[in-house]
Amino acid sequence: MSTAVHLGAAAEIALTRRLEALANNVANATTPGYRADGVKFDALVATRGGDRTTYPSGAVDYISRASGGVLRTGAPLDLAVRGDAWFSLMTPAGQTYTRDGRVTLANTGELLSVNGYSILDASGSPMFADPGGGEISVAPDGMMTQGARQIGAVGLFKLPDDTRLTRYDNSSLFSSLPAEPVVDFSRNGVLQGYIEQSNADPVIEMGRLIEIQRAFEAVAGAIDMSDTLAQDAIKTLGSPS
Repeated sequence: MSTAVHLGAAAEIALTRRLEALANNVANATTPGYRADGVKFDALVATRGGDRTTYPSGAVDYISRASGGVLRTGAPLDLAVRGDAWFSLMTPAGQTYTRDGRVTLANTGELLSVNGYSILDASGSPMFADPGGGEISVAPDGMMTQGARQIGAVGLFKLPDDTRLTRYDNSSLFSSLPAEPVVDFSRNGVLQGYIEQSNADPVIEMGRLIEIQRAFEAVAGAIDMSDTLAQDAIKTLGSPS
């Protein structure tokens, strides 16, 4: 098999991985707190017959931690994170971290995510309020007050830079490394009456999808041309002189 075909096949595999990530991003462009998928490729250089050929190495999936835009809703239990921190949820699969701060108050008094998971405080414990106790106020440090009574502080957590993130629902993520509660609120905090939007820009993602489609067409054309040249060479070399 020619080098051109090897390169074309490697390119199509790489483009397929990028296409899957972009399609997921487009589908979640309006999901609050969603963090976009990305795929990173490193160059792998192979030497054959003295020639150096660059191939894309195996893809590494990652989840972008860039912030999304903040939308004002005015709802007292809509919360957004300011800075590089995360809310935490207790799910059936364990503790997860999310930037989706749409909170609901259950009849039991427990503060829950939109998917029914417990909102955790800085110690990792579920939070409660009085369903009939009136409106809840949330300070920039996460402290919640209902009437004149403090009911606790919604937890903000810092994820290590080198942690491996994997997806759960409610736009939440598992962290491969332990998170640390935020204690410095000069750069991080809570915004009440706001929600954070997806960090996947639909216009940019659609533009990238078009680029990938064109790249697929270019690679397919290159493979077809290589195949045609090989067949012509075989015909020429195999024909009687």
